Amino acid sequence: MTERNYTFPIARVGAAAFALAAVGAVGGAAKGYFASKAKKAPATESTTARQPLRVENNVAKVGVDGRFFSQLSYILRIAVPSWRSKTVFIVALHTSFLVLRTWLSVVVARIDGMIVRDLISSDANAFMRSMGYWFLIAIPATYTNAMIKYLQSKLSLNLRTKLTSHIHTQYLSQKTYYKTQNLDNRIEGVDQLITTDVNRFCEALASLYSNLGKPILDLVIFNYQLSRSIGAKGTAALGLNYLITASLLRALTPAFGKMAAVEAKLEGDFRSAHSRVITNAEEIAFYHGGELEKGVLDRAYLALVKHLNSVYNIRIAYNTFEDMIIKYGWSAIGLLISSIPVFYPEYAGSDTKAREAQIDAQAKLDSVASPGQVTVDKKTGSRTQGFITNKKFLISLADAGGRIMYSYKELSELAGYTYRVYTLMRVLEDLRDGFYIKMGGGSEDDKTAGYSLESIDGTVEYGFNGIAFKDIPVVTPAGDHVLVRDLSFKLAPGEHLMITGPNGSGKTSVARILSSLWPHFTGHLSRPVESLSEIMYIPQRPYLPIGTLRQQIIYPQTLDEFEESGRSDEDLYQVLRTVHLAYIPDREGGLDSMKEWKDVFSGGEKQRMQLARLFYHSPRFVVLDEATSAVSSDVEALLYNSCKEAGMTVITISHRPTLFKYHSFMLKLGEGRREMSGCLKRFRVLELTRIS
Repeated sequence: MTERNYTFPIARVGAAAFALAAVGAVGGAAKGYFASKAKKAPATESTTARQPLRVENNVAKVGVDGRFFSQLSYILRIAVPSWRSKTVFIVALHTSFLVLRTWLSVVVARIDGMIVRDLISSDANAFMRSMGYWFLIAIPATYTNAMIKYLQSKLSLNLRTKLTSHIHTQYLSQKTYYKTQNLDNRIEGVDQLITTDVNRFCEALASLYSNLGKPILDLVIFNYQLSRSIGAKGTAALGLNYLITASLLRALTPAFGKMAAVEAKLEGDFRSAHSRVITNAEEIAFYHGGELEKGVLDRAYLALVKHLNSVYNIRIAYNTFEDMIIKYGWSAIGLLISSIPVFYPEYAGSDTKAREAQIDAQAKLDSVASPGQVTVDKKTGSRTQGFITNKKFLISLADAGGRIMYSYKELSELAGYTYRVYTLMRVLEDLRDGFYIKMGGGSEDDKTAGYSLESIDGTVEYGFNGIAFKDIPVVTPAGDHVLVRDLSFKLAPGEHLMITGPNGSGKTSVARILSSLWPHFTGHLSRPVESLSEIMYIPQRPYLPIGTLRQQIIYPQTLDEFEESGRSDEDLYQVLRTVHLAYIPDREGGLDSMKEWKDVFSGGEKQRMQLARLFYHSPRFVVLDEATSAVSSDVEALLYNSCKEAGMTVITISHRPTLFKYHSFMLKLGEGRREMSGCLKRFRVLELTRIS
């Protein structure tokens, strides 16, 4: 028997490597082009004329629209800054394997047809050869599938790494982490957004690229292959089927983007409720508040469960309709179209007609005794091969079309994650650059004062040899509560000041304005430069970071900075002796011991450890906010004297009269409308009360 020239050549398996390299190069070049175009596009958000982002609480507006693509473009410009980035290489390699898998699917479909043809033709040699091709093609096919999953995971991880690094830079610069909690309420649950929502966004985006890129390639290639077999009319019927199905599913698809955004918010609320219990565990235990907190947690969880149940109920009807259309409807249409070359050969495509003409010509040469029977057998095998191949193509097309339709649902969910991640990134950028949105609340009298975070006119002079407030109102960040109308005073080095007054009078608020945690809406502030060697703030609640005992003392200095400074461990031991904690290294196992220090130290030890940092950095000015309330009076006296001997100018915030004797001046804040006690309004500079 003459060798058939339409059998599968083994050389095609080797072409996979070339296809992989070629498509990878094209994909990389294309990605580089679009990345460079995006980079050259004007980024209006980064200009000084930009406006702060106004967050809409109505997540029902989240959807696949122009705003979604604009937000996605903003995020991708950060995640993929240039065509040289590692992400571009991963995308190009991923695209190459997607193309390779589509090509392998075409080859597998043809091998299936060859196997059935050889069975019907009872050609044992050809059948075994086809089976050899089948096992041979399995090697690159299985490797390709494994690499696609691997590269999808790598793409997600790389995107998350880029975005998380960018967000951490924004979040931990310019005290943005403080501003998100105290100066602006546009985003809630920042930890949930950074740890969970960013990850979900990256996984959804990487999955969508794989689930959408491969089906699109399948549609193009398989439709081209089918058009050569089933003819123009069959191809037109397929196109009409796609249009009708897409229109139906688009019209009936629920608002999955809104559902995803709401689910993420409720997940964040549930997580925040648990974090609140962990943070305040001791206080809740003292009050025996377990039952009440259980109710809070249960309500947060039930709200999440209620939403999830509603989503699941919606998906039942939608998935039923979707599967009916895509799996069964498309399969039935596919079988009808596959039968065109069998029942209506005149409408078949060019490949089918050429193959049957070749069979007729070959039959005339091979058989003279019974040409009719040979022709019938070969035509039957050929048509069966064509039917099986076309059916395989159509099944793959149905799967590809189904994944594209499913991808619209995934795209809607991606829109929800995109909205939350975009909002997080834009708000962090706004807060870093000093753009705020006014927070609500306050009394009518306070509102008439006209203070707003959107209009901050106060000025700051750094490098001043002292501290001076000039006509600065002490106002809460929202601008809704005026604590002090106009605060003016001047403090020179060596003039120790105690700020006192009842609770709620604004004592700590003065320190917040001095440290630029709170804005000063009007007036002029003169202060030393922002440096640990110039001014340092010791808060009322001690903070003990994760790290060794050495890191507790040198915080916020790093170990590398400690070594570069030339300081030694003996310096640290001397600091501990100054604050009467010389016994701590021996008790805890040395300076390199690592423990959960907030659980190890007592209340007084925590405060003295904070003061150890103070003596280590030895600033010119120090603000102590109830920093010795848990320290005994004799040790407290030694600590204040040590501060003065070290040349520090001490500003103490406290209401305890026992501390008056350590200060030169007292600033007393009153009640009512928060006017300065004993201050005449005609004075431009506050006459501080000297302590004799």
